[in-house]
Amino acid sequence: MPELSLILSITAILLLAGIAVVARDLHRKNVFLWLGSYLRGNWRADAPVQGVVDVLFCFVDHFEPKWNGGAGEVAARRVQDWVSRYAQIASRYRDHDGLPPVHSFFFPEEEYERGYIDDLVKLCRQRYGEIEVHLHHDRDTELGLRSKLRSFVDTLVRDHDALPTDPRTGKPAWCFIHGNWALDNSLPGGAWCGVDNELRVLREEGCYADFTLPSAPSPAQTSTINSLYYAEDDPCRPKSHDTGTPVRVGGKASGDLMIIQGPLGMMWKNRKWGLIPRIENADVRRTSPPTPARIDEWVRTGVHVRGRPEWVFVKVHTHGAPEPEAEAMLGSTLAPMFEYLQQSYNDGVRYRLHYVSAREMYNIAKAAEAGMSGDPGAHRDFVLPRPLYRPQPGNGSP
Repeated sequence: MPELSLILSITAILLLAGIAVVARDLHRKNVFLWLGSYLRGNWRADAPVQGVVDVLFCFVDHFEPKWNGGAGEVAARRVQDWVSRYAQIASRYRDHDGLPPVHSFFFPEEEYERGYIDDLVKLCRQRYGEIEVHLHHDRDTELGLRSKLRSFVDTLVRDHDALPTDPRTGKPAWCFIHGNWALDNSLPGGAWCGVDNELRVLREEGCYADFTLPSAPSPAQTSTINSLYYAEDDPCRPKSHDTGTPVRVGGKASGDLMIIQGPLGMMWKNRKWGLIPRIENADVRRTSPPTPARIDEWVRTGVHVRGRPEWVFVKVHTHGAPEPEAEAMLGSTLAPMFEYLQQSYNDGVRYRLHYVSAREMYNIAKAAEAGMSGDPGAHRDFVLPRPLYRPQPGNGSP
């Protein structure tokens, strides 16, 4: 019948048009970089976890008080806002170990002001935060990168006592988040980095783990997702951390740097145009708050050290310093998130909740690798101790 043929033709055209729209949207968001890994799901545990699940919750912040021209009094006020208001919020909550939520401030080298770090150190002394290294650089060289890192690390140690000392080497140790997601020169065209052997440089300068990922929908996103793994640098090509060797129980360190990723996947119950699932990339912001459904998905993703699936690593990120993100975080986001985490994942029977810093998350990963089991909260300082944050002469600290 002509009418039936016309209907089928129109239906086919609409179907093909819909597929084209979906494909274009997925391509624009660089989903094909990691979709294969997501569909294979090879990070998942081989069998369901029996017994209690320990949820290790780590909140890392690309903390940029000078963002968008926020210099001088504006930047200082942004830092002070976090120092005063975060403690008020976090003091109301305790995890399974009796500890409050801890915020990992990845502070950008290029925005350093002594007063900003002095203020954050006051918060860190109360166990509400730890300070780590963040860097934005563009078209850089190996020499330039080393110079920036050495100067900043030396300042954090000498003037603020804000980084731990590796007991094996006697040198400062720190973890890292790359500005603009461009770790190891991973953006097309070499923008916002320029150093193809960056992983090796980071390791040689004292970095023990990278916390940049996930970076989707950025093209810097790796094909490896939802994993803890060691990446080996190939100095002749960028994005050497696209794949690596999983961290596993009974294994050992390999390559140049441990990569600790946050959850990445598809939000099947939250679809664009009712058709395309939105990306869950562990990014917490005003327009993407940590709803109970998102928190459940973070835990359900089950990022873990191979062979220790009962220790679930949940690492989420934000850019919390500038307005309006700070107001959202400190006004209406953090408290409900902590409430839900404690109500749903800290009953002591099915779940135990542990608020951990980036350093502590790395230490616990190393403890799992070494074969430790039971309560991971006992291994917060397994390899690297907590910085002392002692007052330094002349900085006005109490």
